[in-house]
Amino acid sequence: MTAVAPGTTTAGGQDRVRTRNLSALLRHVHVHGPTTRAELTALTGLNRSTIGALTTELTNAELVCEEPSAARAGAGRPSLLVTPRGNQNYVLAFDIGVDYLFAARVGLGGQVLDRRDLYRPRGEYPLSDVLGHVRRFASELIAGARPGSWCAGGGVAIPALVRHADGLARDAPNLVWQDAPLQAEIADVLAGLGLRAPVHIRNDADLGALAEHLRGAGRGSDFVVYLTGEVGVGAGIINNGRPLNGFGGYSGEIGHTVVNPTGRLCSCGLRGCWETEVGEKAILDAAGRQGARTTVAEVVAAARAGDGRSVAAVRHIGGWLAIGIGNLVSILNPEVVIMGGMFREIFPLVRDQVLSALGTGGLQPPRQDVRFVLPGLGADSTLLGAAELAFAPLLDDPLGVRGPVRGGM
Repeated sequence: MTAVAPGTTTAGGQDRVRTRNLSALLRHVHVHGPTTRAELTALTGLNRSTIGALTTELTNAELVCEEPSAARAGAGRPSLLVTPRGNQNYVLAFDIGVDYLFAARVGLGGQVLDRRDLYRPRGEYPLSDVLGHVRRFASELIAGARPGSWCAGGGVAIPALVRHADGLARDAPNLVWQDAPLQAEIADVLAGLGLRAPVHIRNDADLGALAEHLRGAGRGSDFVVYLTGEVGVGAGIINNGRPLNGFGGYSGEIGHTVVNPTGRLCSCGLRGCWETEVGEKAILDAAGRQGARTTVAEVVAAARAGDGRSVAAVRHIGGWLAIGIGNLVSILNPEVVIMGGMFREIFPLVRDQVLSALGTGGLQPPRQDVRFVLPGLGADSTLLGAAELAFAPLLDDPLGVRGPVRGGM
């Protein structure tokens, strides 16, 4: 936790220090859960009276509540326990995929309070169709919120190149969208429901990395890559504890690095992209399931059961997976690679194959340092990442975004 001790600064400087300290406290209890004032004092290095003043401000803004803790910080009364008010403050999170739409109301502190899931056949669904489902789910989630609660904003995960400046989905090849004004459209949807809240949109892999770094398998690691695969393949990157977005926000498109120049044509227009060799279509084709209503999970289950064609398909994908992962590790030198999306199901079957390939070629130091793990948040990494995206402005400036609610502030 980063906090700043008050000092002899200008009034403007003091305001910035106060905002930074309020941010540090609220962010800590949001990510780590209920924390005593005594623990916050030890973590920040601030004195007890300053911590007391800051937590009182957050309490008056109805962002946290304080109650006596069962644990004592020495003689005298027990230290107050500072707890995020998750039922009072929430965001709406949406995860838009090629064949699904997940929506959730997530409280401050990260708890999913309510959710809606939609699965449907693959198809070229227009933006208007998706917005209709967003409107329906958002309406239901808002209606189920506690009376008097407050929505801090909306967050959206999408498998697309997203321009950070305005949330324009520049290219979503597997959704067949180009320059879709998704951020503005969803903000209009929420406004139509009486909710005037900011909406933020990012690439799904980037948000998977964010959530796993804060709450999942990447917690405590400074350099994390979250690899996700379904129809396409992408990577979200955390470097030195912060998202690595690239100049325009388009970094991490590892699926569109060419690994087989004579391979099949990719939706991006290139030939032999990595996602054409390890994506969903590749594994279904290798398993002889072309045109069938089959999922990757079913192919994996058949391979586990000993079906020869499925075993061969998984091993075939494992070979190409090793090539792409080798490139990724050599370029980025990550501490942890989290295998998300359909790779959660495939990787346990090909782990030894991939590690063996990494150990027999390429520069060994970065390959020896990296760990491969499954997502700690399961299939919800990207949805929870969308929630964290929506919470970010509040966590950066709690009182500037929420404003005083009571207590005469």
